[in-house]
Amino acid sequence: MKILLIGSGGREHALAWKIAQSPLLTELHCAPGNPGTAALGTNVPLKDTDIDRIVTYAWEKAIDLVVVGPEAPLALGLADRLNKAGIPCFGPSQEAARIESSKGYLKDLCAEYDIPTAAYGRFEEATAAKAFLASMCAPYVIKADGLAAGKGVIIAETLPEAETAIDEMLGGRFGEAGAEIVIEEFLPGEEASFFAITDGTHIVPMIGAQDHKRAFDGDTGPNTGGMGAYSPAPVFTPDVQQQVMSEIIEPTVKALAARGTPYCGVLYAGLMIGPDGPRLIEYNARFGDPECQVMMRRMQSDIVPVLMGAATGKLEGQSFQWTDETAALVVLANQGYPGSYEKGFVIRGVEEAAALSDVEIFHAGTAMADGSLTATGGRVLNITATGKTGRDAIRQAYIAVDRIDWPEGFCRQDIGWRMLEREET
Repeated sequence: MKILLIGSGGREHALAWKIAQSPLLTELHCAPGNPGTAALGTNVPLKDTDIDRIVTYAWEKAIDLVVVGPEAPLALGLADRLNKAGIPCFGPSQEAARIESSKGYLKDLCAEYDIPTAAYGRFEEATAAKAFLASMCAPYVIKADGLAAGKGVIIAETLPEAETAIDEMLGGRFGEAGAEIVIEEFLPGEEASFFAITDGTHIVPMIGAQDHKRAFDGDTGPNTGGMGAYSPAPVFTPDVQQQVMSEIIEPTVKALAARGTPYCGVLYAGLMIGPDGPRLIEYNARFGDPECQVMMRRMQSDIVPVLMGAATGKLEGQSFQWTDETAALVVLANQGYPGSYEKGFVIRGVEEAAALSDVEIFHAGTAMADGSLTATGGRVLNITATGKTGRDAIRQAYIAVDRIDWPEGFCRQDIGWRMLEREET
């Protein structure tokens, strides 16, 4: 089977790593890929948003399945174009992908189909948005409606901070993504992620994970795309999973089908596990990054049949098998991330770190220049490790981090702190 994987980050390297293990695979193409995926298949110099060229390439190479990693190509309608050309695609249509590309659309869907979530309001004008705040209690949650690379959510502790966030978003801080905003009730509890794969009718549950969105130790600093992750998530018990499936995932799949936009791909539910049970914070129309990386480390079964089953409407009877071990991930990021940072610094010691037992390193923002590995992005390397306990996995991941020579990089030193606290009690 010839597979084309779209994307260039750590999520895509992890997917390539897992896909490459399948006995069904004959050729793996990655567009555009990164130095990590280059060791697993053929990197293709195509931007993930160049829809026309991707479709042409898939047709010319007789690709059997296209797997879309990031959200932007889905929002641009890549799956629609591929399906029209008769090429199976793992990823939702442009309209179905609105569950991620428009937070307002998702909130309205939840309201119509009684999917548990936070109370909310949608606004395009600052005066009305600020008036709505009077009905809310601090802290205030303000979200850009569109895609903002995981940074379009501000949690304001005071009313003046919330009003400033409204002015900045509607004033163009996130471009078109902030032309409309959503203001939400703040939900108490512990945040976790859950994933399921669907072909629009049948659903295959995956597993839960937790990530660390803040840049610095102690969950301080600005929001990021994620500075670390681990799976399983202790807060995500079997009872919670059953409730999420019956009250959130299954109603969502039925709702999208009822709207005439059946969903094919992975549903990534961002959840708040609180005193009233799990409630939906948001959906993403693709695998999480960095949650995908720890899930791929725990997956024992072949991923390709499930991906192909979802893309072709033949998911019934499919399932996954998982190891009982814990997987943990530490992100090495460029100094300055998620703000401005310099590029091009040389990174050494990656091969030595990857040689450690139970360690895999997934590339995110890297490139090769004059024979050296260099940093080109904000989140640069994903150091993952597995262990019998969370403490074992975390310890091994940080041992690997210490073997990497990159003075311009930084990482959080407290990844997995919630998990470790539970292990100690």
